[in-house]
Amino acid sequence: MELAVFKELTEEITSECFFMTESQQEEKVIQLIDLHHFVECFDSKINIVNYIQHPINIVEQNGEKKGILFYDLKHSSFPDCNASEEFKRRHRLSELWFVFVEEETITHTTHHTDFIIENSLEIFYDSIFLFQFFQSNIQRLK
Repeated sequence: MELAVFKELTEEITSECFFMTESQQEEKVIQLIDLHHFVECFDSKINIVNYIQHPINIVEQNGEKKGILFYDLKHSSFPDCNASEEFKRRHRLSELWFVFVEEETITHTTHHTDFIIENSLEIFYDSIFLFQFFQSNIQRLK
């Protein structure tokens, strides 16, 4: 992402999310960075529709609206899967994706697959990915 685009988008977050705390705005900026880099790595033709209003980002791929939720095992609180399902219905999304974001290189995905099983993520999410941010690597886990 170019610096000018990043600056413009962070200013949009600051003005649109004035009701959020500074910490919440920082989380939203991180979500935005994750989203843009994921799209660059996965499919640059994906169009970003909405990222401001909810932790689930709405994108359009091949004419279909999809939701993408980014999750960091180290820092994130567990998302409400029922709320995600409701979000999918309300916004008429064809798919909902769950994306683990990791800064470090991951060689074994056991921790991630255990988390998927323990939380029944495969019931609520159509696709589950592991996104190694700095390596620009995306691995489908489901």
